[in-house]
Amino acid sequence: MATKIPTITLNNGAKTPSIGYGTCQALDEELEKALEKALEAGYRHIDTAYVYQNEKVIGKVLKRWINDGKLKREDIFLVTKLPHAGNRPEGVVKYLKRSLENLQVEYIDLYLIHGPYGLPDFEGDFPPKDSNGNIILDMSTDHIAIWKAMEEQVDAGLAKAIGLSNFNKSQIERILKNSRIKPSALQIELHAFLQQNELVGLCKENNILVIAHSPLGNPGVNKIAEKLGQKTDHPDILGNPTVKAIAKKHSKTEAQVLLRFSVQQGWLPIPKSVNPERIKQNLDIFGFQLDKQDVNELKSLDADITVLDYRRFKGVENHPEFPFKDRIKTKN
Repeated sequence: MATKIPTITLNNGAKTPSIGYGTCQALDEELEKALEKALEAGYRHIDTAYVYQNEKVIGKVLKRWINDGKLKREDIFLVTKLPHAGNRPEGVVKYLKRSLENLQVEYIDLYLIHGPYGLPDFEGDFPPKDSNGNIILDMSTDHIAIWKAMEEQVDAGLAKAIGLSNFNKSQIERILKNSRIKPSALQIELHAFLQQNELVGLCKENNILVIAHSPLGNPGVNKIAEKLGQKTDHPDILGNPTVKAIAKKHSKTEAQVLLRFSVQQGWLPIPKSVNPERIKQNLDIFGFQLDKQDVNELKSLDADITVLDYRRFKGVENHPEFPFKDRIKTKN
């Protein structure tokens, strides 16, 4: 039987399940099977992005479930993202329509700007580089102009809600001051080692839902580093002694403890797994409660350590809107 998941109400009145299924780094046949298992388990918030290159397989699975009468479109809360290569006003509708076609839907429940810096419009897996190996950047990124184009997609009914991903505090504040439609959500890296209290506080003050990507520390980040010819030593959150002790106390997995912590913090976690057993386990977090001591111990793990260091993309930190200049401390 599918797990019944509590919902969260966005600032536009829409409801979303309080946990989602992440699909970053999941492709084709592997994802098709995993998404089937996720839907069977009860996931209804599905997170993807144009740059993940998996929208088509997600659309294929969702279309099959809808055609078979297992789901209605309104049962699914679908999130996708504007790529950095589309970070200009005319790119918004271009890439949104591509995503709609890929996903075989008429609207997106939540459309996010994937990141605050812009790249030239390009086709392919990785952006072009200059002779020194630096990623070529589009330095003309204008957040307000892009946001106005995002608002137009809500007016047109192509997106029910719009939001941001990987933006910093000052960038969010700028959009809040210059927006007709406020961001409904901010998706950022959040886990026990990176709790971003100031940024989360800003979102709570402005009724912006915080979506936690990499809530388990993203063990799959090694794949990204390997593609770039790099090595990484990301922090092992799942193996942390405090996390393991709390998991033992509640007879739960370490992942379940971290996801429960996310939910109790008011974050919406989007764990990614293609393992059928872990897919089910990651949803089984609503039948227990972390006590005050548990929460305080997990809060004490905050060390401002990010797993996803975007500086792996050489030269990206030179963009004027690169968001992490003031806060990056990694073990990598």
